[in-house]
Amino acid sequence: MAKPHNRNDSSQMKASLQHDDDQKNRNRKPDPLKQQDSKDSRGPGSSSSDGSRCAEDDKPKTSDQNTDLMRWEDGATSVTAGSRCAEDDKQNRNSYKNDWTRRDDDASSCCQLDSLRRLPKLDIKLGPLNFSRSHTVLINVDIFKQCGPVPQDGRDLWDRNFVKMPCSPSSKLDSKFKFTQVSRWKLIYENLKALANKATASVDEVAEAIFKYNPKYKGQWSFDALSRFVERIPKIENDFEKLFPRIAALALDLPEQVKKAVPLLQRGHPASITLSQVQISCLLANAFYCTFPHRNSSGPGAEYHSYPSINFTRLFADWSERKKEKLRAVMHYFKKVLETKPEGLVTFQRCCLRDTDVPHWWNCKETLDKLHLTSQGSIETEGTGMLQVDFASSWIGGGVLDSGLIQEEILFLMNPELIVARLFTEKLADNECLIITGCQTFSQYSGYSDRFEWAGPYDDLLERDEWARLNRQILAMDALRFKHRRDQYNMGRITRELNKAYCGFKDHRGLRGPDIATGKWGCGAFKGDPQLKALIQLMAAAKARKGLAFFTFGDEDLKERLEQIYHLLLTEKTTVGQLYEVLVNYCAVRQTEGSHVDLFEFIRTTIKPSRSQL
Repeated sequence: MAKPHNRNDSSQMKASLQHDDDQKNRNRKPDPLKQQDSKDSRGPGSSSSDGSRCAEDDKPKTSDQNTDLMRWEDGATSVTAGSRCAEDDKQNRNSYKNDWTRRDDDASSCCQLDSLRRLPKLDIKLGPLNFSRSHTVLINVDIFKQCGPVPQDGRDLWDRNFVKMPCSPSSKLDSKFKFTQVSRWKLIYENLKALANKATASVDEVAEAIFKYNPKYKGQWSFDALSRFVERIPKIENDFEKLFPRIAALALDLPEQVKKAVPLLQRGHPASITLSQVQISCLLANAFYCTFPHRNSSGPGAEYHSYPSINFTRLFADWSERKKEKLRAVMHYFKKVLETKPEGLVTFQRCCLRDTDVPHWWNCKETLDKLHLTSQGSIETEGTGMLQVDFASSWIGGGVLDSGLIQEEILFLMNPELIVARLFTEKLADNECLIITGCQTFSQYSGYSDRFEWAGPYDDLLERDEWARLNRQILAMDALRFKHRRDQYNMGRITRELNKAYCGFKDHRGLRGPDIATGKWGCGAFKGDPQLKALIQLMAAAKARKGLAFFTFGDEDLKERLEQIYHLLLTEKTTVGQLYEVLVNYCAVRQTEGSHVDLFEFIRTTIKPSRSQL
């Protein structure tokens, strides 16, 4: 294939595209697709108070495709006067559709799903579970093989590099007497012990206990969502007043379960934490009872202002049908872990792309790797055993503890162990992501956003690896959010997305991991272009030498056209570097011609003439 020109020759491209447009206008029959209403029937977005934004409604126009976890984009798109670029692009894609298919004779180079690498078939040899400078293990590794997860002895550390624990001797509260303080854990213990000794406890009793060790928030925090939740759930399912004391007892077990200081996964520092599932349940029980100190303020001057919220105060307030279904998932999780006491481990790994590892994209010689493309199925079902992309907020978990109910929040509700990442994971930077290995799925669901419903228990039967972790890997990587859709056609922003995806896709431990299951990353409320985001992920995967399973969530048009462009790029042996140059030229044309230039048609026009030159 001839290498694209280095210069941004927008005039030459403009002429080529104009010629194609003239030819199509002479030959094209009226296209009924263009006569359809192209506006999305999606609701407006909302902002959560911890800095993450949650879309209200983003169900794609597909039939009966609302039961799988990662079927959707990562947010809603509101159609406003400012969305003309999106409308123009959609009409432009429709106008090219028939001509595109006719030119390429429905050729495809996509692979079958079963040809992609996935756990546990990779048979990765992890070696012994050990501590290191960058890996904190909170269980005793010496007796792990013989005795299972036993808490590792250690000491409390009360400083800016570690989680400040509720049971720390340094956690104090002002007493009624002037200039004196009392142990906050003593107050927590007294009040939660009183609850734990009861056969049943009401929501009012739960709230009263919480205010005893959070006195400054009395009158500010509301428990109306929790109260109405208990009132409205049918009696056959409603054993929550019996469950509240048991959760309190689990929270009180914190000093026995977590004996070693929990480090913070801080910005700019690649590091991992491995905990047992029992330790996670104990930490989440404390989040439920709002015991974590210094975590109730998110203002700029707050100590943990760059971390997501962890105490459950926002989940308990401001009743809505969303909160009801969220609380059903959360309460089922606690009921299940109290009954079964899971015996596995979960690892949270903060990955950072160092300056020396950032690719020089224009020089990359890799060609595209394997691609499985489908408009059906879901990341978490058909992508089982692969590296499953969470269309994340930079604040891990997004609005899971508030009103958010899009892809990431639903993922965290079905796998509540993910929520504990909010305790120690600082907001992600542009060159960072988080990989979670071993989390368990506890629930099923149906619907999405306002139509979301908890659909009952899920029996997770995945195999475990050498470290007793379930063979499930979640990759949390955040896309850029654009105020205007046109803002993404900028090479600085495209390069940021390439680096973010590459950071998530590459192997960070020297062991070649599974291939990737993903979809329309950042294409909902974040206003990403599905064509551009698909191409970015293909390029990053190629650089990481990983195959890709791409789920279009019912979008047949994207599936067909991406299949065609992938076939072209593979046939022409187009390198990642050459594609990067094409994007440079495309951005230049977009700046000159506005929104009337379709990315895939631009690539086809740029790449395809080279065949006659071979």
